[in-house]
Amino acid sequence: MDADEKRLGYVPATRATAVGLLAIVVWSLMTALVRVVAESFGATLGSALIYTAGVALLLVFHRPAPLSRYPKRYLIVGGTLFVFYESSISLSIGLASTAEQSVEVSLVNYLWPTLMVLLAAAIGRPRRKGAVWRALPGAVVATVGVALAVGGNSGLHVDAALGHVASNPLPYLLAFLGAFAWSLYAVITPAMSDGLDGTSVFFPGVAAALWIIHVASGEGLPAAMPGPSAWIAVIACAAVIAGGYAFWGYGILHGSLKTLAVASYATPVLSVAASALILGLSLSLPFWCGALLVVAGSVLNWLAERLGARGE
Repeated sequence: MDADEKRLGYVPATRATAVGLLAIVVWSLMTALVRVVAESFGATLGSALIYTAGVALLLVFHRPAPLSRYPKRYLIVGGTLFVFYESSISLSIGLASTAEQSVEVSLVNYLWPTLMVLLAAAIGRPRRKGAVWRALPGAVVATVGVALAVGGNSGLHVDAALGHVASNPLPYLLAFLGAFAWSLYAVITPAMSDGLDGTSVFFPGVAAALWIIHVASGEGLPAAMPGPSAWIAVIACAAVIAGGYAFWGYGILHGSLKTLAVASYATPVLSVAASALILGLSLSLPFWCGALLVVAGSVLNWLAERLGARGE
């Protein structure tokens, strides 16, 4: 162990990667819980309450280091990407004019695993010649699988989706820019962070942005005060989201970024499965076909990474 590792607090890469993988499992509960909260408080107020509760939980269980210890470049670049991602996703869902568009916007958001895999291959460490081309087949297969898994149960049709994009392009653009911002955050910020996780620093910025969005939306307060179960859902959702980001930040800083990138394909599939379980929905054949394609794409990326390592 060298002096830098002692200063930053050395963490075994395999353990850190396992913690990062736990984020993917925890995030699978997010969609269903957000839906429960939104039904009680509305979309914008529910999101603002969730992230406000998340700030409180992080300050108790994942206290940040003093701001003076964080590199300024990390705070500016990482904070901007983090807050932009969360705000853009919230706005894109709010701007979707129909339920079908909401599904399609979420699908665009789920391009972040593919973008992350390709960015990790292009600019991640160590760099390997031809890494992007080796990662591309698996990325395409897994992305098709995600489209089937997320859109299959909702009757996603390509022609109709293209028409929706043409008639209301802004939510799709925001979702894509958000997906790119999140993948970029995961790939480039570990090198800027000096080993420090900024999740607890960035979360208040997200909460503030979501309160601004809620006030600007004019939705106001619910007509009737939600009961205790709705507030419990807010706390549970805040724990899932904040905990997931804390696990993910730990994993990308100290673990294998490329392993986490490939494993991230499971995020939307697990999310749909967990939502079906919690909300009492049935899973159709397209979902299971999509899940198999996600697995196949992940295996292809894993094999490509192994071949690239052997070729050096």
